[in-house]
Amino acid sequence: MTSLAARLSTRLGGGDALRPMFPGFAVSVLVAVTAQFLSDRYGAPAMLLALLLGLALNFLADEGTRTAPGIGFTARTVLRLGVALLGARISVEMLAALGGPAIALVVAGVILTIGFALIASRFVGRSWRFALLTGGSVAICGASAAMAIAAVLPRHEKSERDLVFTVLCVTVLSTVAMILYPMLAQLFQFGARDSGVFLGGTIHDVAQVVGAGFSIGPEAGETATLVKLIRVSMLAPVVLCFSLVIRQKGLAELSEGRRPPLLPGFVVGFLVLAALNSLGLIPQVLADGAGALSRWALLIAIAAVGIKTSLKRMFEVGPGAIALMVAETVFLGVFIVSGLHWIA
Repeated sequence: MTSLAARLSTRLGGGDALRPMFPGFAVSVLVAVTAQFLSDRYGAPAMLLALLLGLALNFLADEGTRTAPGIGFTARTVLRLGVALLGARISVEMLAALGGPAIALVVAGVILTIGFALIASRFVGRSWRFALLTGGSVAICGASAAMAIAAVLPRHEKSERDLVFTVLCVTVLSTVAMILYPMLAQLFQFGARDSGVFLGGTIHDVAQVVGAGFSIGPEAGETATLVKLIRVSMLAPVVLCFSLVIRQKGLAELSEGRRPPLLPGFVVGFLVLAALNSLGLIPQVLADGAGALSRWALLIAIAAVGIKTSLKRMFEVGPGAIALMVAETVFLGVFIVSGLHWIA
């Protein structure tokens, strides 16, 4: 967290530097609050609503507008803060509670899904960057993982478009899974615990995992949430591995004439908070507060990312990209179901 705080301080440089950021940040907050209100009222995913509302306000990110600097700042820095705060929900005790075979199944699902994405992307004409972005988002934790992975991938002219597409697609797929997968759990005759492992190991976003799990029952809901948090804990090592490979291949972008740090500040913050929580140094009320703040930071950041992205460019992605994300989702689902039958 120290590295993250130092970076924030350097970027802001005091009140004078912060003032130009306020209009864009305020717009992003307003979009996020509106999305949350609509989500609470109508039941649609808040992330999806924030993204769609943001896309409709793309003109606010045009060069020369008062809101453009703050929108860029929010999409970048507030995002990193949100990912770092996710670490307060992770602990070693939580990981141990599920048992070795189930943890191995979940970890293998993450790794193999990313590997599958790298292979399958070649058949639809997509780059390795797109494969890591979509595969990581499906394998780990949906929109949150997509935004964290995008922060360490080498940037190109279509980076923003690919990120918004991935968040949009993974959120829609997660919502469909929230409705469909509990019915599949009954079809497969899974008990409460296996249903929880299935739902937590396959559905992309945390909110949809909770909704699907508790629609079956309390035990399934608690197990699903636990399994999902284990997938979330994979975010830091996966981002580290991506960063190492990109750095080794000489593809890392230079920042102020220097290579970026091996482990980004927000990932360091994630690991520090996870370690503190594992040692019991973070009271439950603070951990819950950090989780809520993380969710709001990510919601605000995705609103800003939506504002930065042109809807017209979204249609350039093509059906191959959609097919890739559906294939990744199906692969992960089939793997977890097969694994549950094997370890039963």
